[in-house]
This record gives sequence, C-alpha cells and structure tokens, in this order.
Amino acid sequence: MSSAQMPVTRMRRLRRTRALREMVQEHGLTTKDLIWPAFIRDGTGMDEPISSLPGVSRMSLDRLLPAAEKAHALGIPAICLFPYTDQALRTDACEEAWNPENLTNRAIRMLKAEFPELMVMTDIALDPYNANGHDGLVVNGEILNDETVEALVKMGLAQAEAGADILGPSDMMDGRIGALRMALEAQGHKHVAILSYAAKFASAFYGPFRDAVGASGRLVGDKATYQINPANREEALRCVARDLDEGADMVMVKPGMPYLDICRAVKDQFGQPTFAYQVSGEYAMLMAAAQNGWLDGDKAMIESLMAFKRAGCDGVLTYFAPRVAQMLTQ
Repeated sequence: MSSAQMPVTRMRRLRRTRALREMVQEHGLTTKDLIWPAFIRDGTGMDEPISSLPGVSRMSLDRLLPAAEKAHALGIPAICLFPYTDQALRTDACEEAWNPENLTNRAIRMLKAEFPELMVMTDIALDPYNANGHDGLVVNGEILNDETVEALVKMGLAQAEAGADILGPSDMMDGRIGALRMALEAQGHKHVAILSYAAKFASAFYGPFRDAVGASGRLVGDKATYQINPANREEALRCVARDLDEGADMVMVKPGMPYLDICRAVKDQFGQPTFAYQVSGEYAMLMAAAQNGWLDGDKAMIESLMAFKRAGCDGVLTYFAPRVAQMLTQ
C-alpha cells in the first residue's frame, strides 16, 4: 500500500466528480445480486400487509403470479418462498411440510410453469408447520435432531419433485445437508442446488419474520439449542466447513449486517458462493427510521446492500429486492 504524502497523494482527486467516483468504484450492486423472499398464503385475491414489515405482504398465489412476473422483468434472478400455513395444518408431527399439495409446492409448480427462467428457492425448516413454532420436531421440550433430519429430507424431496431450483435448509440440525444431498442424488434430483443456511445465529432480529409466517405466538422457548451463539465466530466457520463437506453448493450467513465479519471470513476462508440474508429485523429498522424521516430510505437501502458486496457476498436475500431492482433499472 502506498505511503506517499501530500501533495503527491491527494485522495480527494478521485472524489471530485461523480464520473471519477464511479470510474474507480471498487464494488457494484446489480439486480443479479438479489434474491427476493416472498410470503405466500392460501386464498384468492389476498394481499395481506404485515404490520411489522412495512411494504411487505402475504400474497395468495393469484397475487404472487403478477408480483413474480414484475420481479422477473426487473432482472431479479430468484424468488424464495415462505408459507403462512393454516393454523389447522400445524401439528406436532409437521406432516404438511412434505405434502406434495401443500402451499409451497403448489406455488413452485405454478411459478416454474409460468416463468421457467425464474429460479425458485425454498425454505426447509419445520417452523411453518409446527404446533410448537420450532424448526425441528419437539418431544418433551427437546428439539430432536436425527428425527428432524428425516422429516426435512422428505420435505426437500417434495420440493425438488415440484420443480424447485434451489433448496434452502434453514433449520440448523446436524447432518441435514449430507442426508438431503444423498437423498436428492438417489431420487434423480442431482441438479437441484443446496443453498445452506450454514451460519445461522440465534438472533433477536427475526421477530417480524416470525410474525409473517405465523410462528411468533406458537414458539415455546427459544432456538438457542440449535442456532449459533452470536458470540461465536469460529463455531460459525466450522458449521460452514461441515455443510460444504456434506454437499452444500452455496452457503449463507444469517442475519446479515450484524454479521458482516462472518461474511468476510467465510468468503476469504472457503472461496465458495457466499450469500447473506438481510433479515426482517434489519429491514424493519431501516423502514421505520425512513418512515419517521430519520434516514434517507433509498440511500440507506443501497448503502446497506453495498455493505454485503464489500464484505464478499455474491448475493443477498432482501425484502428490498423489488424496490432496489426498480432503482437500478432506472
């Protein structure tokens, strides 16, 4: 690194005009960096606002279709589906999770039929189907690992059969990536990609998401026995290494902005496709501040997403995706 002093070096020379600033810009943001998380629900004509996620709604499938068409036209390459499951279908055994005709699997088939080039990503975890609100099966207050993995494999196979391009295991059970990868190979789904939530932390930033999928009121206890302690960096890296060894094609850090150091470490250490999830709490904070006039919403949005690129991420799951894609295309 140069140590030349003034006047030989004047850092402000290259900041003088917009053209100069853009010419030497180190990182960029494009629509191809975006994955849009979308909440879906049963019904017709439903576009149900989520109070803790301003500007985000639960959509019935007839409303999802035009929204997905717009996202695709804007150049967003992938949409990730999160279901709001009817309360009557939430059980201790979570059987609805692998029902071929469940809400998510119907949405996958619909989207792939209408927009074959739009990638459809899914979420693999039991919380939208669980009477206990947990990502895994619960017996006597314990979240069971191996039994949950068996259930998750059935869930993933049903999604692959429906036509999903990318499976997103977000449960944080031990061994689930290897079990899912072997099952996909055995059942002829060798081309289905796994984007593992490899470094998912037991975070306080998930609250609005749990509202969105209807899990908040059902969650008994917390998820600290299977999600990573926010204080643990090295453990997160070990989890990433494990998931890659077991067959993950891509890995994710979740949440995003509070864990940019983890994003950077993952990219530097493994050199694999690395994503971050700008989670519901991050989005809600920025939106609330903007709505109160405390921040310039558009500038804060772009700056927050650029931080992920600077930290080494290849892409970001963000609720801002349609809004930022509209800005970028303009």
